[in-house]
Amino acid sequence: MGRTGVRNGTRELRAAPVVTDALTLFDVGPDDDVVPAETPVENRLLQVRTVYAEPAAAASPRGRQVLARFPAAEVVEVASHWQLPELHGNAGNVDRWVRVKSETLVLGVKKSLSTRPNGRSADFIAPSTSNGCAMACAYCYVPRRKGYANPITVFTNIEQITAHLRRHVARQGPKTEPNQCDRDSWVYDLGENSDCSVDAVVSDNVADLVATFRDLPTAKASFATKFVNRQLLDLDPQGRTRVRFSLMPDADAHLLDVRTSRIAERIAAIDDFVAAGYEVHLNFSPVVLREGWEADWTALLRQLDDELSPAAKAQAATEVIMLTHNEGLHEVNLGWHPQAEQLLWRPEVQQPKVSQNGQLNVRYRNDVKRAGVQRLQALIAQHTPWLPVRYAF
Repeated sequence: MGRTGVRNGTRELRAAPVVTDALTLFDVGPDDDVVPAETPVENRLLQVRTVYAEPAAAASPRGRQVLARFPAAEVVEVASHWQLPELHGNAGNVDRWVRVKSETLVLGVKKSLSTRPNGRSADFIAPSTSNGCAMACAYCYVPRRKGYANPITVFTNIEQITAHLRRHVARQGPKTEPNQCDRDSWVYDLGENSDCSVDAVVSDNVADLVATFRDLPTAKASFATKFVNRQLLDLDPQGRTRVRFSLMPDADAHLLDVRTSRIAERIAAIDDFVAAGYEVHLNFSPVVLREGWEADWTALLRQLDDELSPAAKAQAATEVIMLTHNEGLHEVNLGWHPQAEQLLWRPEVQQPKVSQNGQLNVRYRNDVKRAGVQRLQALIAQHTPWLPVRYAF
């Protein structure tokens, strides 16, 4: 059995290197469902040392699965996945920005399940099955809410979430009018606050979501990703899950997309995901306007035209999202990655913007943004005429 102590007022539970010991710590009885043994995760993104866990989350089948994948991690019992002073609001974590992401996980129960209308990339935003990410994109908006650290929080009540989605889809009935989201199906965005490809390394939540939508003929799942996880190729989505590979010129990604799969790797995966039964779209996001951006986007578009198969091109579409930034995130980035701010923080061409969630952000001035969107759309039409733009903003 693991060692129990006290840490910052919470009961500390150190997991033994096998899952049965970790389960014993949370009073899982012999009559509870047995979780199959898991192979420990070996991934450059995740070297988990600490798991903060709500007791109900850790004792659930999904929580036990996560603990089995990280058997050497220290487990710290917490009352709420949102109330973690060591993580949220701790300015000292700026110096450990990437380490927190790679060495920490949180297990929680999603208390409120709601599906919200969207209308841009998707018809609806599904309830999150996770929050946070092991990657460290310099423009990511999630840290603006969590404050100084946003490691992955896994919500373990996946059965409740998938049941909620089935009921919501049933209430919609068939989609009778095409829109920019999809011609025939209601589209549900799964990864608003996370990257599902990375989440799939941590638990089977994403596999369960793909299986759920496989059986829903009037709806499809959708998520954007910057990480190539080839384990997803085995999930048999049967056309009911849309993967949107996020792309930008490699020069930008090298500076801004920290700890992600490189652009060439993402492009190389597109044909394989199409062959595996996914609908694969592209996500040109964020578009960063800087000296030489048009030439670099031209090179990226030509690469797509040269390398993608006819099958991939025939079902492709893209969305164009211009950079939105945030003053608070700007200050955080200055503490761990100031080089990124040379591209992201340009007050001379930016203006305040109130986002859909009420946050005060900055974006390119209206005239600058309008010209950038029009120019990129013209480049797309010239170099990838097979690629329709679903929406641009």
